[in-house]
Amino acid sequence: MTERRTARRYDLSLPVLVRLPINREPGSHNGQTRDISTRGVYFIMTKDMAPGTELDFTLTLPAEITRGTEVFVRAHGRVVRVDKRQDDEHESVGIAAVIERYDIIRGKTA
Repeated sequence: MTERRTARRYDLSLPVLVRLPINREPGSHNGQTRDISTRGVYFIMTKDMAPGTELDFTLTLPAEITRGTEVFVRAHGRVVRVDKRQDDEHESVGIAAVIERYDIIRGKTA
């Protein structure tokens, strides 16, 4: 099988806050990234989504990673794959999403 990815992937476990477009569903859902690149993200959460779903999400890069202040990445994307996952105690969903646009917001220095 040939590698189809065009952007380097980084194995990062970061908290992610996911929101669906405001007119579809109020509120947000918490998750955890497994890996991320400049073009896509894979995260685990309990909320099921369908491929093609548009979503907004925010990642927080801690100061330890950025070597300065924490950085927020606000992104808009679309779900391209959904993996149902089951372990001994929990059912979760793996979401692969393509990033269509993003903004980087630097936190304030202490």
